[in-house]
Amino acid sequence: MESRIDYRKSNPEPLQALLAMEKYIAACGLEHKFVHVLKLRASQINGCAYCIDMHSIDARAAGETEQRLYALDAWRETPFYDDRERAALAWIEAVTLVAQTHVPDSVYEEAKKHFSEQEIVDLTYLASTINAWNRLAISLRAVPGRYRATKTTP
Repeated sequence: MESRIDYRKSNPEPLQALLAMEKYIAACGLEHKFVHVLKLRASQINGCAYCIDMHSIDARAAGETEQRLYALDAWRETPFYDDRERAALAWIEAVTLVAQTHVPDSVYEEAKKHFSEQEIVDLTYLASTINAWNRLAISLRAVPGRYRATKTTP
């Protein structure tokens, strides 16, 4: 597999904007380990091999269990996620599939039970940012398999 275009060699301004969003997400107060799980779930939905590889590696490096990662695609059918995590996963999925779901009120109401308004906005920034990365990686064919874990604290 070969990359189509290395977007990192293009105009750096849009890349810097995405990296600024990543910096914000890392410091916003959402649990660092679970942020990778949420990014992984969006990447699974979008079929982004590069980001699936990256966020499974980073989640493991942050201490996430293999069991939870293996069962992520079926999180609704497992006991491995608490109610807050389930609300976040449902929100990330609904935002990722926005053209299909229009982010239902029921998903929002469940998110409100577990997250502040700011945290819901932060989850939405997270979903928007990983979806942007997925679209770059998929369309320009970023090649998975070379990524190494980053440091585990923001």
